[in-house]
Amino acid sequence: MEDKPAVDRVAVERAVADLIRALGLTARTDAELERTPARVADLYAELFSGLDPDASPDVVTFPNECGEDLVMIRDLPFHSLCVHHFVPFFGRALVAYVPGERIVGISGPARLVDYYSRRPQIQERMGHQIADHMERLLAPRGVAVILVARHLCMEMRGVRRFGRVETRTLRGTLRDPSWLAPLSDR
Repeated sequence: MEDKPAVDRVAVERAVADLIRALGLTARTDAELERTPARVADLYAELFSGLDPDASPDVVTFPNECGEDLVMIRDLPFHSLCVHHFVPFFGRALVAYVPGERIVGISGPARLVDYYSRRPQIQERMGHQIADHMERLLAPRGVAVILVARHLCMEMRGVRRFGRVETRTLRGTLRDPSWLAPLSDR
């Protein structure tokens, strides 16, 4: 028996067609809307690829031969959809860790940020998921995930103001925020 795909494209197409009609738009007479249900289904399949456990990134680790120096990968761009309103939030991530017995391949944190952002999400949970994954992979002495993002659910509706949301997931030796001081004015 074949597993059900993470996104049911046919059901998404039907739902989008229903939404178009519910908004008083007609895909039958508006050429711009004719292929919209299929395009949205394709978009959601890509945006929500992080829901597929089989798509979890292959992150390579190596024995640590370099000691206990802090490793930071910063300015990793991401975009996601707010689980409350299904509108985008996007920004940059910093993933840092103090190694234990293993270190991660340099692209690993970028792959994790991409994977966990590709699902309906809240920023706080995304930081926890990335930190959890790093801990499972490496058993580091400390891990930190800092996410700074703009949320269009705040900018497009409600208060309608620009602002950046910063979340910090700090574990182990990196719970001490003193190491973050030089990063505070980014």
